[in-house]
Amino acid sequence: MTTRQKEKRFIRLTQLAIVFALVIGWETASRLALIDPLLFSMPSRIVSLLYEHIVAGTLWLHTGVTMFETVLGFLLGTVAGTLLAALLWWSKRLAEILDPFLVILNSMPKVAIGPILIVGLGPNMTSVIAMGMLVSVIITTMVVYTAFKEVDGNYLKVLQTFSASKWQQFRHVVYPATIPVIVSTLKMNVGLSWVGVIVGEFLVSKQGLGYLIIYGFQVFNFNLVFMSLLVIAILATLMYMAVERLEKRITEHHR
Repeated sequence: MTTRQKEKRFIRLTQLAIVFALVIGWETASRLALIDPLLFSMPSRIVSLLYEHIVAGTLWLHTGVTMFETVLGFLLGTVAGTLLAALLWWSKRLAEILDPFLVILNSMPKVAIGPILIVGLGPNMTSVIAMGMLVSVIITTMVVYTAFKEVDGNYLKVLQTFSASKWQQFRHVVYPATIPVIVSTLKMNVGLSWVGVIVGEFLVSKQGLGYLIIYGFQVFNFNLVFMSLLVIAILATLMYMAVERLEKRITEHHR
């Protein structure tokens, strides 16, 4: 085992130890009434409720809906943001025109636009997916466009001496050089897409993990709220790990 592998193992074990310590402390505090078990529940109740929903099959429906909305919003936001960034790189004039608007849109609270989307698209899954897409598309555009601009201009000049078209410059230099940045943007968009979709489900959905959270608050079933949050945390972590693995493979390929 190499030093790096030992370091990774130590980090993982430390992370697991922290999680176990938090869970045990939470369970103990609830059982001893150091915290209100009605409001804060306890891990044993949450796991028990999770098992009940898995056996009953209800969890799969809500999880499937939220995962579909999140993955689709995540992909659409990343693709749309990358395409818009490419368009801005292609046209310097368009980039200068849209620059202040992108800054304004990025500074606006995306959650506040949710009701507008619902009115425009209707109280359905489309508006939830649009919410998941919206929270990531602007930041993706700005990050990727910046990466496009920072590509070494000497490479472009070499192609220009051979009368390469704008498309050829983008295809053979700009895009390949920024693939690692685009993939790293995926990691950032994982969390953003989850936030957008869950907020969208808060506002309009009758299915999904966001709906379960709102329903749990409405009926004061905080076990259901924490169970839904636990499932979201697990799924978001798995999604992040998948993107991280993809990033490593692409980075190794471009070395």
